[in-house]
Formats: sequence, C-alpha cells, structure tokens
Amino acid sequence: MNRRRRVYEGKGKILYEGPEPGTLIQFFKDDAGTEPGIAGEVIDGKGVLNNRISEYVFSHLNAIGIPTHFIRRLNMREQLVREVEMIPLAVTVRNIAAGSLSRRLGIEEGVPLPRSIVEFSLKSDELDNPLVTEEHIAAFGWASPPELDDMTTLAIRINDFLSGLFVGAGMQLVDFRIECGRFFEGDMMRIILAGEISPDSCRVLDLRTHQRLDRETDASGTVISAHSEIARRLGIMNENEPARAAGPVLVK
Repeated sequence: MNRRRRVYEGKGKILYEGPEPGTLIQFFKDDAGTEPGIAGEVIDGKGVLNNRISEYVFSHLNAIGIPTHFIRRLNMREQLVREVEMIPLAVTVRNIAAGSLSRRLGIEEGVPLPRSIVEFSLKSDELDNPLVTEEHIAAFGWASPPELDDMTTLAIRINDFLSGLFVGAGMQLVDFRIECGRFFEGDMMRIILAGEISPDSCRVLDLRTHQRLDRETDASGTVISAHSEIARRLGIMNENEPARAAGPVLVK
C-alpha cells in the first residue's frame, strides 16, 4: 500500500494510482468521519461492508446500462475503477422528507414528498457542502447545462433502480447522494457515476417498522449493525452471521 501513489483521500475512501493508465484503486476506510458528530473514530469492518455493498449496487447499475466508474472488486477493501475528472458537485435525490430538507422547509421527517426532488450542492467540507442552484453552477462554470441534464437523468434512473432494489429487500429509500465525473474516451466525453453508493451516502428505513438503517445511527455499535443488516438483506452477508464490528463474514 505504501508504494502506491496516493491521489486523493476523503472521509471514507482513499484513491491510489491504478495498475494501468486511466485506472485508480479505491480503498474503503473504517473511519466514522461520515457519521455526524463522531469524526475521528474508527468502526472496525465498516470499510469492508461499504466496499461490498457499493460493488453490489454498481455492478447492477452497469448491467442495466447506467455508466459508472466501477470495473471490479480487487479484495475485501479495494476496487479497481476508471479515472474520471470529478465534477465538484454532489447530487441528492430525495423521496421522503429528512435531514436538511426538513430543517430548511419545516417539513416533518418521514413525510413522503409529492415527487422525487433532485438537489445540487457544492462539494466543500470547509463550507459544509452548501446547496447551490443551476444559476450558481452555470455562473461559476462547475458544469454545463447539458452536463447537468445528464447528471439529473442519471440520478433519477439510479433512484428508480435503488427504490425497487430496497423494497424487494424490505427497505425504503429515503434519499441518497451521488457524485459524477467526466470520462474521456478519445475525443468523446460522457458523464458517469463515480464514488460509491453505500449506507454512508443514503438513508434507508425498514419497510415495516420504519427504523432507520443508515449513516445517521450512533457510534456505539449501531452503525456497523445497520451496515451489516443492509448487507444481509441484499444477500451480500451470510444470513446467520451476527452483526458485529470485527470480521464480518461476507458471501463470496
């Protein structure tokens, strides 16, 4: 690991130079920095679960024609991905009122929205990832109007897929956040999904009890239990494996 050139490090992942030109290795960390109020803590096994859950989702998206940077999983914590030019925006799709939407608009959490809402925010931890409009994006050149259209279309298609996937596993998708990048093939450029889709980037409820199964559970062991529960329901983790922080047994 130390011999690789580190390209980028975020809260939950590290990107290293890949084995071939145009590729990167995406390493999933155990850091709990994506959990509100528990930055700096480590949750053993979280990166392993996020790697497998994201692999599962990205593989299915690739199979139905949604372009992603994912190539294949290398081991329990690493993926081989395509190198892209990241767009400095996060795209959030909301189906049910929760989090900042509820606080901004005074809507009670858990209320279904009239339709799915797509929001853009600037990727900046220092600025607390502020919400931005299409006018801001165009004025500052973060993305062109056609690129925004492509990102919105991708987000809506992903929302349709994830909503069905989670309902089939007894869960309800509240909202999720994705990142996109520009992928160049010769003179051609297209917008593709990058980053990850895992419990760190979405809110999920149990379909029957409406219990939250996502990134906002606390750090007393509940986070890894929620990650494990989602992995079990998706068939990634052995059904009889107890939810514990160290050494989750995953389906090969």
